[in-house]
Amino acid sequence: MFGIAKLNVLESKLDIYEDLSKEMLDKLERAVSTISDNSNKIAIVLERHENRLDEGERTNNTIIKMIDDHQKYDDRMFENLSGKFSELKKVDKHNKFVIGATAVLATFVTALQIIPPFIEVLTPAPKASMMSGEALVSNGSDRHQIYRSYLPKTI
Repeated sequence: MFGIAKLNVLESKLDIYEDLSKEMLDKLERAVSTISDNSNKIAIVLERHENRLDEGERTNNTIIKMIDDHQKYDDRMFENLSGKFSELKKVDKHNKFVIGATAVLATFVTALQIIPPFIEVLTPAPKASMMSGEALVSNGSDRHQIYRSYLPKTI
């Protein structure tokens, strides 16, 4: 009896430990399953995150390429504008030449119109003091004078 009672106690304790180990094993299996599911979910999230990072990198590269293309376009436009400005400077120089030549020509024409009267004033033409065979006859008007030759009357 004494040995059987101990054996029964040991069996009952063994059953308790066995039940406990089954419960612990079951809990461990559920924990491992949960950890595995979470690991799979994290792997999916990381894959999506990497895809987004790759997409962001492609987008950034596309934006950088667009900026470079726009910079090249701006450089070409700047070169075109600077060429047009240099053409305008050439036209401006041409306009200055035309204005200067016109000013010189206008001064020359004005001088040619003003100088002859001064020359006449400074050096008057000599007047002849001889009497000719013509006589001055007035017809009653101060503004009109008629010159006739003085001829003897013959019938």
